[in-house]
Amino acid sequence: MKRVYLDHIAATPLDPRALEAMLPFLRERFGNPQSIHSFGRPAQEAVEEARAQVARLINASAEEIFFVSSGSEANNFALKGLALARRDKGRHLVLSAVEHQSVLHAAKSLERQGFKTTLVGVDREGLVDPERLAAAVTPETALVSVQLANNEVGTVEPVAEVARLCRPLSVPVHTDAVAAAGSIPVDVRALDVDALSLAGDQFYGPKGSAALYVRKGARLLPLIDGGIQEGGRRAGTENVAGIVGLGRAAALAAEELESRSVRAAALRDRLIDELPRRVEQVTLTGHRSRRLPHHASFCVAFVEGEAMLLNLDLKGFAVSSGSACTSRALKASHVLLAMGLDHALAQGSLVFSLIEGTAAGDIESLLDVFPPIVERLRALSPLYTQYLEEKGK
Repeated sequence: MKRVYLDHIAATPLDPRALEAMLPFLRERFGNPQSIHSFGRPAQEAVEEARAQVARLINASAEEIFFVSSGSEANNFALKGLALARRDKGRHLVLSAVEHQSVLHAAKSLERQGFKTTLVGVDREGLVDPERLAAAVTPETALVSVQLANNEVGTVEPVAEVARLCRPLSVPVHTDAVAAAGSIPVDVRALDVDALSLAGDQFYGPKGSAALYVRKGARLLPLIDGGIQEGGRRAGTENVAGIVGLGRAAALAAEELESRSVRAAALRDRLIDELPRRVEQVTLTGHRSRRLPHHASFCVAFVEGEAMLLNLDLKGFAVSSGSACTSRALKASHVLLAMGLDHALAQGSLVFSLIEGTAAGDIESLLDVFPPIVERLRALSPLYTQYLEEKGK
């Protein structure tokens, strides 16, 4: 049985070219970048080359890039580092209600240190209103954080407009671009943000490789103390191989972004258009066009997402039911609830996120396999039986 991976949003396969760049630093070039002898210098040079490669992907300067271990660490670093550096000016955070859990939980941690958080709602398509968000800013606001794209529903947020409205208020803006960087054009100068998180496993780099952009001059307290690495802002021996892989993947993403997006968007649109035709009571989640090119997400009425996911896996299709960071919790997505979907419908969420190797035939096979799975599962649902009775079937 052919296995088809449609869970890009959880992790992408490692590009062989990134792996090739990493291998010397897992073998003969094992030196510590902080060592000044001949074993350390090649490692240090490789780290700085990767820093420049990541910077070019998002139009930043190399000195504005700080390497971390994951998108979640980058988000924690940004929220805690920026907010705590400004706590003498105020202890208030403004976030969108659909942020990743690593942002929301970082805010909860700050609340235990005396901060308060305002969550700004979104519309039915998952879009935050920049005017409404800016209106939530007060003289006590230390930080605004709005994701660039949502990993669960694919909606791309108006971050540049948020930053434009916040700039006169002298409030720094962070954006979680983990789901976006490497998949859509990201330019920190055009966005005008003060901090931006990204992760290599979203664009064919290694897991455990990520970065935080911090605008030059922005105050940021360290999250991890104890060393001089990353300009004293992030202690710990560098994951040189992971950093090198991240840099190479970033360079490849910059070169191939347009071609990848065009191919993925065509297959995404096939899924978005056809799946609701094949199965009744299927709701597209997220914005129809203002979304990630590789991302199609739905809610299927009368069926639980986990049941569909497991049945699709038995047929050879790997998909997700919401965020990989919460999928095992078996709870309705906070993103879908914030968008106004009722709890029962939100339980039936599925996310199909395409990778570079996804073929048109894979999508057609999915469209053939999916309806019988839903039909079989709905036959076990008393709610679906009630629905049919009310329709007079």
